[in-house]
Amino acid sequence: METAIVRIKKGAGRSLKAGGAWIYDNEIDQILGSCQDGDLVKVEDFDGYPLGQGFLNRKSTIAIRMMTRKKDVTIDEAFIEMRVRNAWEYRKATVDTSSCRIIFGEADFLPGIVVDKFADVLVVESLALGIDRFKPMILTALQKVLSEDGIAIRGIFERSDAKVRLQEGMERYKGFLSQPFDTKVEIVENGVRYLVDVKDGQKTGFFLDQKYNRLAIQRLCPGKEVLDCFTHTGSFALNAGIAGAASVLGVDASQLAIDQARENAALNGLSQKVEFCCADVFDLLPRLEAEGRRFDVVILDPPAFTKSRSSIKSAVKGYREINLRGMKLVKDGGYLATCSCSHFMDPQLFAKTIREAAAGVHKRLRQVEYRTQAPDHPILWSGDEASYYLKFYIFQVVDEK
Repeated sequence: METAIVRIKKGAGRSLKAGGAWIYDNEIDQILGSCQDGDLVKVEDFDGYPLGQGFLNRKSTIAIRMMTRKKDVTIDEAFIEMRVRNAWEYRKATVDTSSCRIIFGEADFLPGIVVDKFADVLVVESLALGIDRFKPMILTALQKVLSEDGIAIRGIFERSDAKVRLQEGMERYKGFLSQPFDTKVEIVENGVRYLVDVKDGQKTGFFLDQKYNRLAIQRLCPGKEVLDCFTHTGSFALNAGIAGAASVLGVDASQLAIDQARENAALNGLSQKVEFCCADVFDLLPRLEAEGRRFDVVILDPPAFTKSRSSIKSAVKGYREINLRGMKLVKDGGYLATCSCSHFMDPQLFAKTIREAAAGVHKRLRQVEYRTQAPDHPILWSGDEASYYLKFYIFQVVDEK
């Protein structure tokens, strides 16, 4: 069957032409030929100039996700294996691959799908109708490419249970794509051992994107008192503990996360040094301040306060409040590590919000470093609709004198 052609409106497709991977529903002028949602289509400018190929979904605001800028490439098993092989070779050159994100959607030119490797287990999250059809092919190619490096995959689990699938006209799904296996998977990162719950943990089970940010705080923590807010399963807290902190308090509102954090502390022999409590961070920090508690290092790793442009104002208020409260708890000359994982909280706005928080509590900030996500979550320049999201600062906090 002849591949359908989608022609975009005159003046449309600016994001695509600047290097992006998406075409929105209001940019489409006409569809020439017959096709179903999820099918590959050829994309042309208003005047017929070829722009590449992508898969169509008229149910989604993102109507086309581009697979290639070339009009005549055949998107088949060889093409998918090439994409997968390139992604793996890049990881081998840039990160510790014992556990890492192997496929990061648009940044690896496989839009709408992520695949994480936890030791010898793969976890896949498919969020777009078109790429979902290529999922078996991608996973087969991944196992082949990994096996060439002597890596045997024990099992594959799918975590395509995000609400965004509903916007694509897809059902949410969670389950095995291989023979069943124990879904508590042990990994080692930065010398810290974790049990990753790939079945019931957040997202794919563990936030690999902070790998080297966690490592960066280790050098600040020997002999120090550390507070880790929004600790989730204890990753920053345990990096502080293994680095030789005198004491660490990790806080999270999820009892399930706290239980997993305690399990991870025991796994590393840190239960006596690293303690965890289940509490709302926004409620706890004023109480700690009232009690006169102060820490050498305070870490703020909150969930995304905004997942849309419409809620940015309330998110700014939340980030300002949490940073203000955090700074109050840092001893003079101590350190604050603070981050935002919201794409919509852009770097300039995040920096402005931190600056306002510091002014509000009469603190001076001396920047130690600014970081983003680990290289296995690459930022694709000119195509960062989906790839640039994590902002991470370390500051020395100094009282105004």
